[in-house]
Amino acid sequence: MDDASITGTININGNDLYYEHYKHSQATDTLLLIHGFLSSTFSFRRLIPLLREEFNVIAVDFPPFGKSGKSKKFIYSYENIARSIISFVEHLQIKNLSIIGHSMGGQIALKIAHLRPDLVARTVLLCSSGYLKRMKLPLVLSSYLPFFHLYVKRHLAKSGVMKNLVNVVHDHSMIDDDMLNGYLVPFLKGDIFPALTRMIRHREDELGESDLNKIETPCLLIWGEHDRVVPLRVGKRLKQDLKNSKLIVLKETGHLVPEERPEIVHKYIKEFLV
Repeated sequence: MDDASITGTININGNDLYYEHYKHSQATDTLLLIHGFLSSTFSFRRLIPLLREEFNVIAVDFPPFGKSGKSKKFIYSYENIARSIISFVEHLQIKNLSIIGHSMGGQIALKIAHLRPDLVARTVLLCSSGYLKRMKLPLVLSSYLPFFHLYVKRHLAKSGVMKNLVNVVHDHSMIDDDMLNGYLVPFLKGDIFPALTRMIRHREDELGESDLNKIETPCLLIWGEHDRVVPLRVGKRLKQDLKNSKLIVLKETGHLVPEERPEIVHKYIKEFLV
């Protein structure tokens, strides 16, 4: 294995996209990792070392999360984020691409497969979000108020990183300072909150049954039995609507499967891709 790795930022659609590229000297297949809402490439820290033993691996922070840009002009819709990642993939001239998406990243992965089926060989959905409708109109309209981003900041501060982690992992004993700090750092600067306000305004409905039925890309769904964020029933419904899909349920596991069960997730991904 070649240990070469690159981290960088590239301007796509007027916003900076941060990425980590782990190159394998012999692998021909590339895996693109897309994290979930309020997260970053940090959430794949335990999975990447396993995946890069056999594959080229690229992890991105999609805007406005992690180290990516938080432009006040960017459209933070699923479609624009998906098209930005497509442009990124085309810029790097990546071939033989499969996408692994966690939570909201799973929905973005599905959007990419829907928009550009020619670009994606296979898709792995880790507790993917599904069937959410856009924010209710009063909240969308409120997002235009001058100081609404302060409300968003206050709301997130009130819920807190610890409370969120308790909600997303099944075994709370695994929550340590490294995990807390890793998920807290992206929110220490205030520039993310105006961008999150724009995401409230721009996020459209998630893909519905008719669009999902059109996706022919092979999909592997991996779910935590005790997922409290995106319940297993969503995974079972996605399994029905994605015609070429398989669902695996992990016992004693919550929503944050890349952190909670990296070894078994790696095993199933490898079996699916190789």
